[in-house]
Amino acid sequence: MSTVVKPEKSNGMDLSWLGKPHEYDPGRLYSQTGADWQYRVDYDRMRKERLAKLQAEIVREGLGALVLFAGANIRYATGSYQGNWKYNINIRYCVVPAEGKPTLFETAGSDLQCAKIDLPWVGSDRIKPAITWQWAEGAVPYMAGRMAETVLDTLKEHGVQKEKIGIDNLDMPALEAFQKHNITIVNGWPAVSRARTVKTRDEIECLKMASSIGDAAMWKIKYEWLKPGVREREIEAKVHEFMLERGCEIIYDIIVASGGNTSPYRRWATDKLIRAGDLVIVDINAVGPSGYFIDFVRNFKCGGPQGLKMTPKEISLYREVYDSMYAGIAQLKPGNTSADVAKAFPKYDDDKYGTVTLQQFAHSIGLTLYEGMWMSRAYSLDYPAEIKENMYFAIETFAGHPGLEQTSRLEENVLVSADGPVIFTRMEHMEEAMNR
Repeated sequence: MSTVVKPEKSNGMDLSWLGKPHEYDPGRLYSQTGADWQYRVDYDRMRKERLAKLQAEIVREGLGALVLFAGANIRYATGSYQGNWKYNINIRYCVVPAEGKPTLFETAGSDLQCAKIDLPWVGSDRIKPAITWQWAEGAVPYMAGRMAETVLDTLKEHGVQKEKIGIDNLDMPALEAFQKHNITIVNGWPAVSRARTVKTRDEIECLKMASSIGDAAMWKIKYEWLKPGVREREIEAKVHEFMLERGCEIIYDIIVASGGNTSPYRRWATDKLIRAGDLVIVDINAVGPSGYFIDFVRNFKCGGPQGLKMTPKEISLYREVYDSMYAGIAQLKPGNTSADVAKAFPKYDDDKYGTVTLQQFAHSIGLTLYEGMWMSRAYSLDYPAEIKENMYFAIETFAGHPGLEQTSRLEENVLVSADGPVIFTRMEHMEEAMNR
C-alpha cells in the first residue's frame, strides 16, 4: 500500500521525495522553535483538529455537550495549560458543545487574566471564573451548586440543557449538584477516549520531539552517567535536569532500578548504590513539548560496554523481553485488535489475577501517560478493541520469574501507520543481546 502524499493534502508541501508523511518518519525531526522558512508543527491546526475530533465524537455519542474537569482533557479541547499542579484537582472546567466554541472556566484571579491574554482562539468572552468547591469544608454543597449553575447557564446558551451531557470525571458533591439542577449526566469518557487515541499529524510531530529527548537522555545514561558507585536517584536527578533543558514541560517520573531492585522490580528510584555488574532498568516518563509524553524503558549493564559484559543468563532474559515486545509491536497495525497484541505477550500475573500488572501490556499515550486504550491478557483476549491508523502506543514487557537475582524489562513507543508499526524510540539495545 502506497503512502505517498499528494501536495494538495499537505498544505502545499511536496512530499514525493519522502514517499510518506513527514510525521511517519522518526528520523525527520523538526526543531521545537518556529521559523519563517519551514512549515513545522502548526499549533493552530492542531488545536482546531483536536476540537473537531472531539465534537465529532460528542455527536456520535448522542450528547449535547461535554463537561471536562481533567486537565489534559481541558487542554485537548481548548489548548489551555497553566501548570501540571492544576491537572487533576477539579478546580477548573470547560463546557464543549456539540457545535460552537467551548467555554473555559478558569481559576479566578491572575490565572483568569493569564488565560484571557494567552488564549485568543478561545476568546475572552468565553473565559469565565471557575467556581471551586472541593476542600470548602461546610460550604462544599453550596459551592458545588454554584459550579453546576455556571455549567447549566452555558448549556442553556447552546440550547442543550435538556440533552444528555457527558462528564469525564467528578466527585459526589458535583454529582449531587448536577442532579439537583436536573442535568442529565452520563459517562463522557468514551467520546474523549476515541478522540484522543487517534492522533493528528501535529500531535505525532510533538510525540516525535518527545521521543527524541528521551532517546538522548538514555544515551547519556548509558555512556556518561552510569558508573559503579552512582546512586539510583543521582541518575534520576541527571535525567530530570537534562530533559528539562532540552524542552520538556515536566518530568513525570524517572524509574531507576538496579541489581536486586530489579527482581522483584521496584518501580521507583532509591538511594541504593549501583554496583559493577548490576543490571539497571531505567523507565523515562516525561512530558515533552506541548504536553506530549515520552514513556520508554532500556535495560543496561553497569560496567559495559568496554567493561563487564552481559552473562548468558542475562542475555536470555533480555531476549525474552525483547522478543515478546517486538512480537506485540508486529501486531500494531490498522485492522488488528488489542487481542492480537495481547496474544504475543507471555503468560504472567495478568493471567493469574485477571487484572493489569502494567508489566506485560500496551497503552495509548499522548497528553497523558495513560490514555483510553490498554491492552492486557487480563481482558483483551475476550474484549478486543480495534487498532486504528495514527494511534500511538507504549508497549512494554518484563521477565518476572521468581527467584531471579536480577531481571529485565523494555518498552518502546510506536506509531500505528497505514503500513504498520513505526518505532519512535530509537535508543539502541544492548549489543551482546542483539548479536547472540
